[in-house]
Amino acid sequence: MGRISVGDWAIAICVAAVLLVTGLSADSSSSGLDWLGYALLTGSGLALAARRRAPIPVLAVTGLCAVGYQAAGFDVPAVAFLFGVYAAVRAGHRVVAVAASVAMLAALPLAALVSLHDMGEALAQARGALEIAWLIAAGAAGEALRQAERRADEAERTREETARRRADEERLHIARELHDSLTHQISVIKVQAEAAVHVASKRGEPVPEALLAIREAGREAARELRATLEVLRDDGKNPPHGLDHVPELVERARTTGLDAKLTIEGNRDDVPAAVDRTAYRIVQESLTNIARHAAATTASVRIDYRPDALVIRVDDDGKATPDTAPVPGVGLLGMRERVTALGGRLRAAPRGGGGFTVQAELPVDRTS
Repeated sequence: MGRISVGDWAIAICVAAVLLVTGLSADSSSSGLDWLGYALLTGSGLALAARRRAPIPVLAVTGLCAVGYQAAGFDVPAVAFLFGVYAAVRAGHRVVAVAASVAMLAALPLAALVSLHDMGEALAQARGALEIAWLIAAGAAGEALRQAERRADEAERTREETARRRADEERLHIARELHDSLTHQISVIKVQAEAAVHVASKRGEPVPEALLAIREAGREAARELRATLEVLRDDGKNPPHGLDHVPELVERARTTGLDAKLTIEGNRDDVPAAVDRTAYRIVQESLTNIARHAAATTASVRIDYRPDALVIRVDDDGKATPDTAPVPGVGLLGMRERVTALGGRLRAAPRGGGGFTVQAELPVDRTS
């Protein structure tokens, strides 16, 4: 709960000093318990240092000390108890504060009677030590500050919610701008490229590799843009793609003539959303690279659910060999950045028997 602040100690020491000075200057009955009265006066004030950390125990201690020094013959106002009532109400313990106040109003006359032996004088001394008006004022002050703090907290939450709402609105605005400025142009490029490929094929002419690359780049750009827009528009109702959509990626790869297989091992448990999205992107980027650059006929996607990690491995039988160092393109760099951001490891390298392997190990915290 933290240490008691210097300010709390300062207030407690000041109250203790005021009570002690008042006790020393007041007339007390010679009961032989002066030393106990002074100790209770001092302890009553010093107990206030912990009023923020433990308001109910402080309320009890200050009340008992007040009863004690009244019984010892010290006609000193129960100032520390009033501070205790204020602290308890401020902390939200209104019922406890009211019950303690009623008990004190009943106990103080009895305590004063111990030293005065006269009920009339005892009642008068008790009224001077603790008046109902003081109790009401202390409780009202505590409640007023508690309500002010509650309103301040509510205002802070409202500001945070407003900021989040504005961020969501800005995100949707960006999504709309991207859609308006990019989607149409990319669609035109893709359609024109596909039309050119179709015309060339229909005429029996060889299709230039550059034209095929433009067509594939247009398709991939359209897919990437859709994925980006999905993330920007994500409001919880339309979550971005994750592991559940990996079979669709594999099926889509098969439609291009690639013999793609998916293997899943281990028990499927919930994984963090960031890991879920990253796993999907790794498989997507790996299959895209295979289709673009590998000249492969087969590909295998393996997802292994381990107790503390999620392992994704994508292999192909393409033209890569151990003698040819891979050129780190944008796709591989993006994968490495995503994996590193999650504290994982990525290996992307040619296989010994030919082909290429991408393996990512993403840590998963099952205890959270």
